[in-house]
Amino acid sequence: MTGLAHVVAHWQPTLRELTDLQASHQIAPGVWSAKEILGHLIDSGVNNHVRFVRASREDGLALPGYDQTAWVEAGGYQQRPWADVLALWVAYQTQLAQVIDTLPPASLDYTLSIGGGAPVTLRFITQDYVQHQLHHLNQIPGRVQL
Repeated sequence: MTGLAHVVAHWQPTLRELTDLQASHQIAPGVWSAKEILGHLIDSGVNNHVRFVRASREDGLALPGYDQTAWVEAGGYQQRPWADVLALWVAYQTQLAQVIDTLPPASLDYTLSIGGGAPVTLRFITQDYVQHQLHHLNQIPGRVQL
């Protein structure tokens, strides 16, 4: 089980216990709810999926960043049922774990730049992606109204 698959397996039971009301709770205006956090992680997955695949086949890529707030708003996660958002997060992260696991080993040393930033390796991007998931998942307990 990869790092990402482990994250999904670990967090899924905890997230499944949340009610729709708890997952919708916003602690302050402009602060993402649990639904919006998972929505952001789904959107991040979409953007990183492209990075993983393209960077595994072409060294030295320059790829755009993305406006995470605009993506979360466009996704309408706050209005979606929690069970739907959670199911999509689980399914997409499980797919990305498979993608990461099957990247050609030599491609992990390929570099790419994102949004005009300094070049980083594909290995770094995959590891950072898992850490990014954990960072935001760890925010959820403090965002739900129990």
